[in-house]
Amino acid sequence: MFESVIGSEITLLSFIICLMSSIVLGLLSALVFTRGHSHSSSWAQSLALLPPVVTLVIMMVNGNIGAGLAVAGTFALVRFRSAPGSAREITALFFTVAVGLSCGMGYVGIAAVFFVIVSAFALLLSGFHFGEAGSAQRQLKITIPENLDYDGLFDDLFRQYTRSHELVKVRTTNMGTLYELTYMIELKEDKLSKQFIDDIRCRNGNLNIICGKEMDNESL
Repeated sequence: MFESVIGSEITLLSFIICLMSSIVLGLLSALVFTRGHSHSSSWAQSLALLPPVVTLVIMMVNGNIGAGLAVAGTFALVRFRSAPGSAREITALFFTVAVGLSCGMGYVGIAAVFFVIVSAFALLLSGFHFGEAGSAQRQLKITIPENLDYDGLFDDLFRQYTRSHELVKVRTTNMGTLYELTYMIELKEDKLSKQFIDDIRCRNGNLNIICGKEMDNESL
């Protein structure tokens, strides 16, 4: 079961087995990693197409070191020219590449067992909402003028409206005339209080305030 279906040379039968296996596993991978998450059609199609593409590439460079290095450089160039995605999207890409590599080397049984185990684990983590922030946790960005000392400026408001708060990032904007403060906060209530925002506006001169859940790609 765990032996390669490719012998000393690639035959038509072994090629069809590897290619069809990668197509089926690619489609199933796309279903697993798009389930319950917002996604575009191009993303789902890419996950489905990647395993058969990788399978063919690996079958063609099998035993050829020079061709293998050229392919590695091509993959690196594609990754460099691609927009960065979320941690989940990058994991899904590595997953489908691993499936394609296994099928391309003829280890269809290993690819199938790997897919079943890891997909079940991924669905289990998603079903239990593993690692997700609580509904009361928010990322708060506050813009203040450069003449304000941000150290302790909003501490009394945080004590009144939040259970916990942490200043995680400070950066200058608008040619250095403004500061953008990024806090991780946990609200005392699940919903954001309008009074909380209004009180902050009175402190920061009615400049920009952004409050919402942290995006996945920012945590990468």
